[in-house]
Amino acid sequence: MAGASSMSKTRSDGSSTADAARPGPPPLNAGIRRHLGISLRSLYAEILSEPPSARIEAVLARLGTPKR
Repeated sequence: MAGASSMSKTRSDGSSTADAARPGPPPLNAGIRRHLGISLRSLYAEILSEPPSARIEAVLARLGTPKR
């Protein structure tokens, strides 16, 4: 078709029509979300308590150096 656009339209709620046609994953129940939250907080707490590795230190040093 001449003049037809392949872009999706934006609806008044901010979502696009392409998003509405695509089925999303089923929502997780509260128990699963709670378990995932506790597990992730525990994992990240352990990681944040450790000193950064030499590789991370090198990346941070490079980020702090101005470009030439």
